[in-house]
Amino acid sequence: MADPWHFEKITLPNGLNMRVARAGTGTRLVVMLHGFPESWYSWRHQLRALASGFDCVAPEMRGYGETDAPRGVKNYRIEKLVGDVAGLIEALGYQRATVVGHDWGGAVAWATAQIRPDRVERLCVMNCPHLRKFLEHVHSNPRQMLRSWYMLFFQIPLLADTLLWARGSALVPRLIRMSAYNKAAFGAEDLAQFRATFRQPYSATAAVNYYRALKRRDFLLAPPPEHWLMRKIQAPTLLVWGEHDVALGKELTYDMEGLFNGPFTIKYVAESGHWVQQERPEIVNQYLTEFIV
Repeated sequence: MADPWHFEKITLPNGLNMRVARAGTGTRLVVMLHGFPESWYSWRHQLRALASGFDCVAPEMRGYGETDAPRGVKNYRIEKLVGDVAGLIEALGYQRATVVGHDWGGAVAWATAQIRPDRVERLCVMNCPHLRKFLEHVHSNPRQMLRSWYMLFFQIPLLADTLLWARGSALVPRLIRMSAYNKAAFGAEDLAQFRATFRQPYSATAAVNYYRALKRRDFLLAPPPEHWLMRKIQAPTLLVWGEHDVALGKELTYDMEGLFNGPFTIKYVAESGHWVQQERPEIVNQYLTEFIV
């Protein structure tokens, strides 16, 4: 059976040209945001599972693949990434969407629900902590501080970019397989898809700029009370968490109820690492479908 998706190039209201994989003809929109160092392809299992009932869109995030990659760290601030998501929903002709995100896409999904709650009907995040919980733990949890070493490494000019792009981005499949719990989930063809995401010279720098923009905005300092990080999330929210995550501790998911005004649910996936929607797609698809139907 042929895969259900096709590709479209969408011009957002802010002028960014974004390439998306789109599947389904439903009347409710589901936007799926990928993480680092991935692409739309990380949602292949979910696109197949949800296409029969929903209008599913998995974009290549700003800077990745064939989506525009503006130069400069300032163009990767999280507020701009949120603007891309809100603009994509609008450009597709919808008022609101179920926003689903993993890893960096999860961070953008959390922020979208806080900055643009008018655009988020439901929120599902996978293996990305709420940004306030991450902030709390990166200051006080020595284990998480060590796990987050790479965020500091990425601040070194040119070094991470060069390593990520060298030899046709050969490092990308290694990073994914090394950190996977269920390594059988990634065949050679799958890893080649992620490697191809970085074939444009600036794409590696753009991906690393996500981290540099956080640091330069002093994101790791305590936010003032009026900051959007302090807003409670209104949308019904599901957090799906692969328990064998090498970069993010399970403790980042504890005691979260006070961060929401709407319903909040956590589903733990025992036999999965960080790449949960790819490592255990059957159970993730079940949780996701039950949540958004």
